[in-house]
Formats: sequence, C-alpha cells, structure tokens
Amino acid sequence: MKLLDLYAKLKKDINSIEKELERSIDVDHPLLRDASLHLLKAGGKRIRPVFVLLGGKFGDYNLERIKHVAVPLELIHMASLVHDDVIDDANTRRGQLTVRSKWDNRIAMYTGDYIFAKALSIVTRLENPAIHRIMSKALVEMSIGEMEQIRFFYHTEQTVRDYLLRIKRKTALLLAISCQLGAMAADAPEKTARLLYRFGYFAGMAFQVRDDLLDLCGTEKEIGKPPGSDIRQGNITIPVIFALEEPRLRPALLEELTRIKACDGQTDIHRFLEMIRGSQGIARAEALASLYIDKAIAVLQELPDIQAKKDLTGIAHFFGNRSY
Repeated sequence: MKLLDLYAKLKKDINSIEKELERSIDVDHPLLRDASLHLLKAGGKRIRPVFVLLGGKFGDYNLERIKHVAVPLELIHMASLVHDDVIDDANTRRGQLTVRSKWDNRIAMYTGDYIFAKALSIVTRLENPAIHRIMSKALVEMSIGEMEQIRFFYHTEQTVRDYLLRIKRKTALLLAISCQLGAMAADAPEKTARLLYRFGYFAGMAFQVRDDLLDLCGTEKEIGKPPGSDIRQGNITIPVIFALEEPRLRPALLEELTRIKACDGQTDIHRFLEMIRGSQGIARAEALASLYIDKAIAVLQELPDIQAKKDLTGIAHFFGNRSY
C-alpha cells in the first residue's frame, strides 16, 4: 500500500483535521499568528493525526471527539520542531525556512510555547482524565529526551541503549500515544488501546532509526536539509554508534568527530560521511529498523481484522522502507 492511497481514503477527515489545526492557532497577535501559520503551512506527513484516526477505527469512531486528540498531538509535534530548530540552529526544514530563520530565536521559542499551550487547552474538551495524564506524561518524557540529546552531544562512549531510550522519548512515544489515545477517545477496549500503543512504539522506533539513516545517506532533495545535519549538531546516531564499534574505523572516526566538534560543526564533513556510508553501521541500523517493523506488525496480529489494521500494516512497511 502506498501512503498516498491511505491519505486519499482518509482525505475528508484529514482535511477536517487540517482546518482544525489552522483554527487552533488563530490568534489576534499578528506576529504570533504569522509564525504559527508559517510552521503549519510548511506541511508534513501528519502521521500522528493519521494514527489517531486509525486508532479510533477500533472503537466508536466519532471525528468530533477524536479531533480533540488528533489536533493537540500534531500541535505538540509542531511545537517540538520549532524548539528543535532553535537548538540545532537549523535554517531549513522540509525545504522551507524555519521560524527561527525567518524571524529569530526568540520568536521561535515563544511560538513553540504558544502552540504547546494550545495543544493542552484543546485536549481538555475531552472529559477523560486518563487521556490528559497520558498526554502530559508524554510531554515530560519528550522534554527529558531533548535534554538527553544535548547531554550526549559528541559523546562517543554512549551505548546503543542510551540511543534507544533517547529516541523512545523524542519520537516513538508521541507516535505510540497517537494510536493509543485515538482508540481511547473512541472508547475502544482497554486491551486494544494497549496493543495500539505497542504498535506505535515499535513503528516509531523504526521511523527514527530510518530518519537517522536518511540524514547520513539521503540527498538534500530527499530529506529537505543538508545530509549530515545531525553530526554537525553533535548528535551521534545509531549508524555512527555501530560504526564506532569497528576497530578498523574507530580511530579515524574519533579523529573526524574531534575535528568537527572543534569547528562547531561548521566544516566539511564529506570524509566523515564517506566513512560511515562505507561502514557496517548502515547495514546494522537498517537491520534494527527492520526488526522494529517486524515487532510492530506482530502486535497488529492480535487486533481485530478491520481495514484500519491493514492500513497500519501498510504504514509500518512505509516506515521501514521510506526514502523521505
């Protein structure tokens, strides 16, 4: 299944979510409105709302209720991107100027704060306190994940476990609760919501591993930013961690990382990328992404045989093989 085919099937509801997103960030302050809209118009795959919608299909599907989960989760994702771009000094995202680049860091930070606040205000329209607790806890964990990423910048002794815990908090958790809260908003059985959480977690882990591979192996046209952006910021991802375990490569890689760090990332990284691309780290990371996809699909086998299950299977395969 192609992702576009799924979006076509859900087009009406996705369009409704898109309109709600635009309404949700409408504010009288012109600068805050313009910065928020700039971020929204930059687009994205809207994977989190799609997960919410598909999770809702396992219960009493009601878009008027489910949208109060889908919109906040996408807003949280958007806000985290604005803050990430400030931390990373990123000028472009998805081929468009970032908020910090178009305005400045201060505007970007306050825009992100505003969008976070809007997300939390919207979800209160649902009276289920368990949904509020899960979303709030996820925000706390995401913040810890961001701090951990900064703590591990250029840390060449970090372990695979360090990396996996970090990407769980930064990426997988929000995808996991998107599936889970969509089901909960539709009053699906508790076991179903738990299984959907596990699916979203495994799929989210694969998504981030694949994202980290693309950053090292993709082209600027494919990924919407220059390759190697992670390492320029000091973010050592799983292909690099694996490559550092190779005795023949480790000394040269450590030398390159020391040089890149000394230049604060503002240097040519062509040799570094060539070494990583020629290492076993790429194949090992690809195998890890495939393992997570297999786990995600295995979880789905325990769910009812409805169309949403097939759609989630298709998304999982897309995550495992995506090139953008």
